[in-house]
Amino acid sequence: MALDMELILIHPLGFDISDKRVKRSGLDYWPHIRLVEFASWDVFIADRTPRADQMFLFEEYAPRSFYEPDYPADAYLVFGQETKGLPSGIVEAHRDQLVKLPMRSDKVRSLNLANTVTAAAYQALQGRF
Repeated sequence: MALDMELILIHPLGFDISDKRVKRSGLDYWPHIRLVEFASWDVFIADRTPRADQMFLFEEYAPRSFYEPDYPADAYLVFGQETKGLPSGIVEAHRDQLVKLPMRSDKVRSLNLANTVTAAAYQALQGRF
C-alpha cells in the first residue's frame, strides 16, 4: 500500500485472506490495496504475458543477488509460499530470472516473506521516488 504497487495473488495461496483473517491482522488499509487474483500460474502468464526482462523470481538459492538487476518500471516480483518457496516447475522454467536476498549470517535459514517482499519492492523502486 505504501508503495502504491499492485498486489497479485496467484492461487493456490499459502495463507488465508478472508475478511475475518484480514480484520484480525489489523489491516485497515486492505480495502485500498490494488489486488488482482489469478486462479493459477498459467492463467497469470496467459493474461499478463510478461516479458522475460520483467520477471524476477525470488528464491533462496538463486545464483544472483537482487541488487544486480536493473528493474524496469513494469517489473513483476514473484515470491513463493513462505514455507515452500516457488513450485519447482516455475523455478525450472524461469532459471534466468531467479534472484535472492543475500544473507550475511549462516545462522539464519531463511527470511520472513513479508520482510523479503518489502526489501525487494524498495530495491526495485530505487531511484523512482
